[in-house]
Amino acid sequence: MAKFSRVDVITKMWDTGLVPLFYSRELQVVKNVVKACYEGGARVFEFTSRGDFAADIFRDLNKYTLAELPGMALGVGSVIDASMASNYIQLGANFIITPVFREDVALVCNRSKILWSPGCGTLTEIAKAEELGCEMVKLFPAETYGPAFIKAIKGPQPWTEIMPTGGVSPTPESLKTWFDAGAKCVGMGSQLISKEILQEGNYSLLEKQTRFVIDTIKSLRK
Repeated sequence: MAKFSRVDVITKMWDTGLVPLFYSRELQVVKNVVKACYEGGARVFEFTSRGDFAADIFRDLNKYTLAELPGMALGVGSVIDASMASNYIQLGANFIITPVFREDVALVCNRSKILWSPGCGTLTEIAKAEELGCEMVKLFPAETYGPAFIKAIKGPQPWTEIMPTGGVSPTPESLKTWFDAGAKCVGMGSQLISKEILQEGNYSLLEKQTRFVIDTIKSLRK
């Protein structure tokens, strides 16, 4: 079962403004990454389910998170259908993120009162997702749409909350562009958790970068 309610999770996302996302077939690497992001101030983390036996990795990662990182809400991304969502919910996922809009995933998550955020690319998809109870949609791949897309959506639908993912950089300039356009939160993968950090095992740098991004977002909101 999920440790946190969907209200708790969305509040954590909105408060920090950052959802780091990452996948590795090596459990210890994922643990190191999650811990570094946690120490840097992140309180939500998306484990992207992209490889064979990814559910096994998530199961052990969630046990570690519950025991060692109090307050961290661990969820799963790259979920493609209802059966996959159900499996991860049984393993304790606190939220589910999909790359595309999937009504079957919405129904499964709502039944268990789990936060879900679908990848949407049109106003129609966004409106449909909100009709099914979505609190915040994922704009993916964000680099394809750009900040202007969010600004345009917020015109007719100022209540819509959007999390761009893909194409957001951990720099003040990039973050300012997205948040000025109306982003509520940003998802960040390889731009934050770089190959260099992973190759060198420089998790202290990842911690510093995570803290820098969260502090920058707080400053921009002021």
